[in-house]
Amino acid sequence: MAIIVNLDVMMAKRKISLNELSEKVGLTLSNLSILKTGKAKAIRFSTLEAICEVLECQPGDILAFDGEQTLKNGASD
Repeated sequence: MAIIVNLDVMMAKRKISLNELSEKVGLTLSNLSILKTGKAKAIRFSTLEAICEVLECQPGDILAFDGEQTLKNGASD
């Protein structure tokens, strides 16, 4: 996938655990873990907003685009 999820990096910078983030954002540990590992297929803007609010960051601090991945995998997705 060409979208890279850097949630673990931001969590480390803010020194917040997955459990704590889960409680503050209102997501289950399972859903947050899926997002953190990059296995999520989508994210709601409201969820992204809540995560950014708790971590005091911008969406671009959590999500990045890797154009090289797109070229490697073909642009068919």
